[in-house]
Amino acid sequence: MYDQHSHRKDEHVFLAEKFYQAQPDNGLAEVRLIPNNLPEISVAKVNLTSTLAGKKIAAPFFINAMSGGSPETAKLNQKLAVAAAATNIPMATGSQSIALKFPQAAASFKIVRQNLPNGLVIGNIGASHNLADARAAVEMLQADLLEVHLNAAQEIVMAEGDRQFYWEENLQQIISGLSVPVIVKEVGFGISPATLERLQKIGVKNVDLSGHGGTNFAKIENQRRRAKDFSLLNNFGLTTAETLLASQHFANSFSFTASGGIRDALDIVKCLVLGADNVGIAGLFLHTLIKKDVAGLINLIEDLKKQLKSIFALLGCANPTELQQVPYLLSTDLNNFKQQIKFK
Repeated sequence: MYDQHSHRKDEHVFLAEKFYQAQPDNGLAEVRLIPNNLPEISVAKVNLTSTLAGKKIAAPFFINAMSGGSPETAKLNQKLAVAAAATNIPMATGSQSIALKFPQAAASFKIVRQNLPNGLVIGNIGASHNLADARAAVEMLQADLLEVHLNAAQEIVMAEGDRQFYWEENLQQIISGLSVPVIVKEVGFGISPATLERLQKIGVKNVDLSGHGGTNFAKIENQRRRAKDFSLLNNFGLTTAETLLASQHFANSFSFTASGGIRDALDIVKCLVLGADNVGIAGLFLHTLIKKDVAGLINLIEDLKKQLKSIFALLGCANPTELQQVPYLLSTDLNNFKQQIKFK
């Protein structure tokens, strides 16, 4: 059984890279920023510091969940952690559920803390797990934060996936009983306003909106199905831009992470302008690591920081918070979506 689960982790990574798109359909291209022609600031005055679930972070982006659970993904986690340590950004692991069931998989996750001893490490489990499992996942990594993912659409398309989704009580117990902050996240289908209302009622404070446009788990799991009969869900969900617009009503209730198809510094800036406090990046970093190894990933991360400082200055903003005052324009389709999703 362990070998089957481990192989699935390798398949996920292989297919994520196979389906990687340089130009993702995350909706951010439909957002245009209005120039500030008198910025009255120098690049040297820009401070990229932001927060992630209440923790101070040196730049407003991090390595989001992607790997672990097999010998091959252990190698990826080790390299990702080395890059995170070298660039001083946080790192989340992939789902630790396999290690909770098969202890021999734990080493592929523990390797992150071993290579990122002083950095911010984020654990990851599914919402089907209880508080005891959440505590075990945090202990496994000595994690500073825990992501709890909502992945009903992925499970439905996955041939061997769960078919029961009674998660709210687990979430409530984890939120109230865990010793570290919790981030509730989707896995690429976007979190809706109705879901945010329910999360608000059970005490959730941090949400990764994880919109459509990046790693597509409907497409990945459909590829793994023998009949390939679930391509109808390939475009299911809300895009990254849509999730950010839809969540603006809840700006005072949550700290938002934006993720889903982030490809460059301008994508990051647009997410911050639309209300995110930070941005999670997985596919771009995985693709870069596979193509250019650790040195290439480190170079990319440092380039993103430099470009962010330049774009901040171009917009006349000294920090991520000020970006939320930057004016923007939306495409007709995206503006129509915003009008329709508004709360009464």
